[in-house]
Amino acid sequence: MLKKLLLIISLLGFAQSYGQSCPLLTSPQNGDINVAVDATITWGDVTGVTGYIISIGTTNGGTDIINQRNVGSSTSFTPPVGLPENTQIYVTISLFFLNQPNIACPSESFQTEDVTTPPDCTVISNIVDGEVDVSVFTNILWNYASRATDYDIIIGTAPGLGDIANTNVTSLNFNPPGELPASTLIYVQVIPANGNGTAPNCPEISFTTGALATLPGCTSLISPSNGAINVPLTPLIEWQEVPGATGYRVTIGTGPSETNILDNTSFSTTSTFVIDFEPNRTFFITIVPYNSAGEAIGCSQESFSTLLGCGPYFDPVTGELVTLNPDLTFESVFAFCENEGALELTAPPGAEGYRWYSINNLGTETLLVEGDAITISQNGAYRLETYNTVSQSGNTLECPTLFDFEVVSSEIATINNLRIIDTALGLQIIVEASGNGDYEYAIDDINGPYQDSNTFNAVTPGTHTLYVRDKNGCGIAEETFMQDLTVEGFPKFFTPNGDSTNDFWQFVQPVSGDRIVLNSIRIYDRYGKFIKEITQDSQGWDGNYNGQPLPTGGYWFKAIDDTQREIQGFFTLKR
Repeated sequence: MLKKLLLIISLLGFAQSYGQSCPLLTSPQNGDINVAVDATITWGDVTGVTGYIISIGTTNGGTDIINQRNVGSSTSFTPPVGLPENTQIYVTISLFFLNQPNIACPSESFQTEDVTTPPDCTVISNIVDGEVDVSVFTNILWNYASRATDYDIIIGTAPGLGDIANTNVTSLNFNPPGELPASTLIYVQVIPANGNGTAPNCPEISFTTGALATLPGCTSLISPSNGAINVPLTPLIEWQEVPGATGYRVTIGTGPSETNILDNTSFSTTSTFVIDFEPNRTFFITIVPYNSAGEAIGCSQESFSTLLGCGPYFDPVTGELVTLNPDLTFESVFAFCENEGALELTAPPGAEGYRWYSINNLGTETLLVEGDAITISQNGAYRLETYNTVSQSGNTLECPTLFDFEVVSSEIATINNLRIIDTALGLQIIVEASGNGDYEYAIDDINGPYQDSNTFNAVTPGTHTLYVRDKNGCGIAEETFMQDLTVEGFPKFFTPNGDSTNDFWQFVQPVSGDRIVLNSIRIYDRYGKFIKEITQDSQGWDGNYNGQPLPTGGYWFKAIDDTQREIQGFFTLKR
C-alpha cells in the first residue's frame, strides 16, 4: 500500500506553506543576540527532504559568508572560519530534493557578540611536530581558532626566522610560494589574531622535508558521476587513474565533513565496491592520489545520491509525499486463556508480505513463520514484520513496517478469602484472589463498575456478592458475602471487674440465621500485639495477659469461620 499525504500542489503552494514545511533555526534562534562567533547553527528536520543547503550572509538572503553549502542530511553546520563579530547574520536553508528544483526557505537572523579578547591558539592539522619525509609541495593547514579573524603564519629554516614566508591570511590554510626546500628542517608557527590582538605564546612546530619528487594530480569520479542520483545501494565506485600515483585515499560520508562510510582508506586500484548505502541519502566523496612525494593538493569533493528507497520522498509528478511502507496498525499486547488453548493471530490486511518473529531477552529475533497468520502458545515478546516490495534501478527493495507486541497468558481468578473489617463508616471488604491474570473487582453487579483495587469501603451489613474479572477476558469469579458472618454476635465492650456482669468477652451466637461455626477468634491490642486466642465454646477472654489485668482501652479481634471467611472488628475493655 502506498501512503500518500498531500505535501504541495506546486512550488507556489509550497512557498505559501513555509510555516509548516520549512525548518526553523533551533540554535541560535531567530532574533537571538550576543551569539558566539564560533557558534554551530542547527535547525529542525523536515520529513521527506533528501538534504539541506545552507547560505550565510550579512544581508537578507546573502551568501557573502557561506555560499550554497550542501550539508547532506545533517541539520547542523559550523562555519569553518567563524562569524564576524557584532554583526547581523542571515541564515538561509534550502531544501534539496532528488527529482525537483531546490526550494529556498525564508532567511532568519541573529546578532553576534562583540568580541573583546584576543583569540585562542590553533593546532596545525596536517603535519605532526617532528614529522620527517614531508612532501616539499605540502600546504600548511590548521584548525579554526575561536574568535580569530585572521592568522599570522611564519615559515623558516630556523625558529621564528620567516625566511620562507611571513604573512597574514584569513583562511585556514597556506600554500608556500614554490616548493619547500628538500631534505630541510622547517619551522612553522601559526598565530591567530583579531581586532583585540594576537593569541599569546602559540607553539612553533618543526618537520623535515623529503627528497624532491613530483606530486600526483587529482582525479575525478567515473561512476557514479559527480551529482548523480538514483545510484544503487551497492555501487562500484570508480575513478580516473592518475599518472605517477601509487595509491588513492578515499573518504566517503553522509555530510561534507563526515567520514562515517570510509575514512581516508587507501586503495592501490581505481575502484571499490561499497556495501549497503542507505537509500534516499546524499554521499560526499573525496579521492586524493598519492606517491612517495606526498598527496595531491587541492582535490575537490564530489557527491552522489542513492535511489529513493522506501521514502518518505517527494514525488514531483503528483506533488505528494510518498511512503512505500505498509500503513497498518497492530495491537501491542495480546492474551490467551490457559484453559482455552493457543492464541491465533491474523495480521492486518494491506501488505504484500508478512513475517512473524520471537524476540529473546537479548533482543535477538528468530523467524517463526511467513504468512498473515500465526498460532502462539507461549508468553513472550514477538515481532510482526509487514512489507511491500518496490523495484528501483534494477533492484528489488523491501519496505517494512515493524510491530513489536507481547503475548501474555491469563486465567479466571480463584477467590481465596474475603476479609471483613468493621469500621466507623461501615464494613470494609478485602477480596483476596490468586491466579495468572490481570484482575479487576466489582460488588453486587456482575456488569460493574469494576475497579483495580480489591478493597471496598463503607459497605452496609447484609448479603453481598463480590466479583473478580480477568481483564483479558478469561472469566469472572464470584463469592457471596453472607449475612451470617458480620460483627453481629461480637460484643462492643465488656467490664472484667468481678461483678459477674460482662466479665468475659466472647462471641454470642445470633438468634436468627444459620448457625455460625468459628474455627478461631484471636484478640490483639491496639498496636497489633497478639494477646489471646479463644475458642467459640470457651468461657471467653477475662481481660488479662499472662495473668496480669490489661488497662482500659480499645482492642480488636479477627475471627475465621469454617469456610475460611474472615471478619475483623473492634471492642472496648472498661474497668
